[in-house]
Amino acid sequence: MSKKLFVISGPSGAGISDIVANVLAARSDASRVIPVTARKRKAGEKDGVGFFFYDLEGWNALKEAGDLLETTEFAGNDYGTSRRLVNEKLAEGKNVLLDLDVKRAGEVKRNMPEAVCVYIEPSAEVLRERYEALSRSALECTLRLQTAREQRELSGFCDVRICSDDLEQAAKELSALLD
Repeated sequence: MSKKLFVISGPSGAGISDIVANVLAARSDASRVIPVTARKRKAGEKDGVGFFFYDLEGWNALKEAGDLLETTEFAGNDYGTSRRLVNEKLAEGKNVLLDLDVKRAGEVKRNMPEAVCVYIEPSAEVLRERYEALSRSALECTLRLQTAREQRELSGFCDVRICSDDLEQAAKELSALLD
């Protein structure tokens, strides 16, 4: 059976990192792809471990070749996902899992329509409880909830939705999608 690219997104506090880690640990047919960046390496960083590093000329060549499924800028540095690296993992017989924010997930879906986009979120009640536990103030909690609502509104392109009130159950549902 042919393997697929799964793009996982959702609000902070949804448990996405834990869910994806659970699936990757349980399945030999699933993998992540190392992101690419045009930022300078920090001391001790190695190319291909954490990131593949490009100078600006190399980054622009990736863009011109259409190799970037999505990009973002953070703190003046460019980051993205390489179509070539995704396709290499798929050719190895691996399902690829990308954990991206909803805007970047939408960009991948536009550039690779066959990708399966999964939106993971807890119920409104559980999300509020998680944010109340994480937040330092009522204002911070309110802002987190507002951001989560905005992200949900942008997630209409997602193919599947998984409730993450129970993280173990959510991991099982995500794993079942890979079959």
